[in-house]
Amino acid sequence: MKRRILLKLSGEYFSKDNNNIDFNKMLNVANTIKECINIDNNIELAIVIGGGNFWRGRSNTMMDSCTSDYIGMLATTMNALALNDAFIQVGLESRIQTGIQMTEIAEIYIRGRALKHLSKGRIVIFGCGTGLPFFSTDTAASLRAAEINADIILKATNVDYVYTKDPRKYDDYEILKETSHLNIIKEKLGVMDLTAISLCMENNIPIRVFNINKLDNLKKALLGENIGTIIK
Repeated sequence: MKRRILLKLSGEYFSKDNNNIDFNKMLNVANTIKECINIDNNIELAIVIGGGNFWRGRSNTMMDSCTSDYIGMLATTMNALALNDAFIQVGLESRIQTGIQMTEIAEIYIRGRALKHLSKGRIVIFGCGTGLPFFSTDTAASLRAAEINADIILKATNVDYVYTKDPRKYDDYEILKETSHLNIIKEKLGVMDLTAISLCMENNIPIRVFNINKLDNLKKALLGENIGTIIK
């Protein structure tokens, strides 16, 4: 039975020297995905990638918010292009779809076309977030997951679990290996923004939060192993 996965990758994970792309990390991700698809050919994979290695819109408070967000969308597209190139190098077929029209470098996002690519075994990389200002790439991940009827969102982070409190600041935190969308909202746990979590809750999309920096965690998450925290 096919498993349709939406993988959310942060731009920061691919950063090098603060404002660049570590292409070796791109290749490592591409090779891991290829290995998983070779093990389980029922995986259908879509990816939403952030742009934080180039641009953090919320930190640019002097700039018009819409302008800042549009720059961030372009940053996600640069990462999408690099990741697509990594897939080509390892022999995987992929397509980039963007929320803003960029005819020369990517397809415009069309739901039916994205579904067709997935059904043919192509990886679809969604760039530009939602294509609208004021929405995060987490919200874009939730929206695209709902649109393509994804079975789960895999949110790659730099922490092992969801915690009741920030473990870097508090000693009395608890590890949540399983929790609900509603609890994330009520306790303001900050896994994703409110819009993103609400979209997942309304569409019954589970989210697995895991630490991508740990060896083999991406592989384990893609193959459905019980790692990190599951939100459902």
